[in-house]
Amino acid sequence: MFNDRLRNGIALSLIPQLLIVLWLGNRPDLVETYYSNGIYPVTSQFFRILFGWIPFSVGEIIYTFLIILAVRYVFKNRMKIKKHPWLFVRNVVLVFAVFYFTFNLVWALNYYRMPIAEQFAIRDSVTPSEVIALTEQLILKTNQLQLEITGDSTEKAEVPYDRNAIFNKTVVAYGLIKEELPFLAYSHPSLKKASLGALASYMGIGGYLNPFTNEAQVNGLTPVFRLPVVTAHEIGHQVGYAKENETNFIGYLVTMKNEDIYFKYSASAYALSHCLSAVRRTDKQNFEKLFNKVNTGVQENYKELYEFNLKYANPFEPVFKSIFSTFLKANQQKDGIKSYSKIVELMVGYHEKFPV
Repeated sequence: MFNDRLRNGIALSLIPQLLIVLWLGNRPDLVETYYSNGIYPVTSQFFRILFGWIPFSVGEIIYTFLIILAVRYVFKNRMKIKKHPWLFVRNVVLVFAVFYFTFNLVWALNYYRMPIAEQFAIRDSVTPSEVIALTEQLILKTNQLQLEITGDSTEKAEVPYDRNAIFNKTVVAYGLIKEELPFLAYSHPSLKKASLGALASYMGIGGYLNPFTNEAQVNGLTPVFRLPVVTAHEIGHQVGYAKENETNFIGYLVTMKNEDIYFKYSASAYALSHCLSAVRRTDKQNFEKLFNKVNTGVQENYKELYEFNLKYANPFEPVFKSIFSTFLKANQQKDGIKSYSKIVELMVGYHEKFPV
């Protein structure tokens, strides 16, 4: 009887949890002060110290174990579930209540922090003409970097580093940037290649942060010229930024400020691809004109990425993206998966203050 009351109480705790999170969603000042700059730095560093030294992903093992446990429970108790369905529903809500509490405590309240645009004192709204102007600037910069690397405008850039070297160089870049941007300070690295790289590729995932272990998982199958930005993006999550447009911007900014020319090229090509995509959505004619100005070698890098995505295309990817988009919308990103592309607004605002 006591166990039933306890389980009912935990299940019902989901209601006040939802109300508290809804309230905090309207108080980013409190989240920023007491969570993102208070609780989260302590918990995240604790987990990175605890799991960062382990060469494989502890989080992926935990996920696999929990899935097996859940399937085993349902199979073993199928008759009891059929006989008492409401008890099963109660137990599912109980598990979700515990999950939701833990998820918010160790990570998810970062979705409700102050926008990063306020940290940089930049605007995050743009006009089409401003996007085109930035695109033209990025074309010049990307072409220049590609030519410096290859000596031939028609040859694609090859990044001469393995994935571990890219991880190390990205960590160093965060160390160098912390004096200029202290809110991006990063310590106790926990960067790992995703064990299920092929599955991540089929799902269209370049990387992800395990919120419960604070391990940054990077899809090692991703074309190498794109990996520096992807790696910096995932560390952006680890330092406490949850929204995808913001971590895309952080990934771009940290990689761009790296002194290594291959990293600068990776960042510039990444930023240019987002700007070109933004132009294409509203002005296909202008897109064609701009794309024709891009060096053939840069286009070859884009082709490499396109062929990689094509190789792992599958009929279920839209389903995965739809589920992820719903998750993002439930966590203060009203544009869902489209929020990834909203990096353009932050880049325009940033480069208005700091020209390309």
